[in-house]
Amino acid sequence: MQILGGRTFVEIPGDKTHELPPLLVRSGLETQNLNRVFNIANRVVDDEEMMPPLPFETPEGESLLERRKMDLAVQLVEEYKRLVEHWAWGDSILEWIRQCEITFDHRVDLRPFLRPDVWPHAGRTSFVTLLNDKAVHPQGVDLERAVGMRLSFRQPPPLRCCSDQLLFYLKSTLASAAFDAWSSMSPAPVSSLPPERFKFEVVNMEM
Repeated sequence: MQILGGRTFVEIPGDKTHELPPLLVRSGLETQNLNRVFNIANRVVDDEEMMPPLPFETPEGESLLERRKMDLAVQLVEEYKRLVEHWAWGDSILEWIRQCEITFDHRVDLRPFLRPDVWPHAGRTSFVTLLNDKAVHPQGVDLERAVGMRLSFRQPPPLRCCSDQLLFYLKSTLASAAFDAWSSMSPAPVSSLPPERFKFEVVNMEM
């Protein structure tokens, strides 16, 4: 066991660098679907009555209202794109963790560190911590929230099923709560995997 700062690391015998399976990252929302998503966003703006009615109907007022509706629909699409991107990263990470667990299980020198009866041991969240320690920081994506989003939805929810409150206010809270509940499933204490002892590739893939 190694303690560095406020963190505990699993002490792996020897000085060998262990290679883990590649993290295969699938893309988020496909570009060709953006027009369809924008049309759905327009309907969401109308169905949710997100824009207050005009006090007086004039051509100028109606034109302004349409522009505001369009701006709001664009914002919805952007928020939905972020949700789907987080989900795609989370789905990729959970599959990568599963592949890593298979690798650990087949390696005599690594197998003990995923056993809950060994102190200290690594849990599933240790792999998310390892990604952060290895500086896997996709632009605009928080890895913990990404995993939480995938834990919340087996498939990315269609935009027509998302309320404006979910997209603007609730998605981060929902994802964070899911990740916290998932991480608490590993019995404490959970130790980190030493990043200098592992290597892997991050491969971006098209869906």
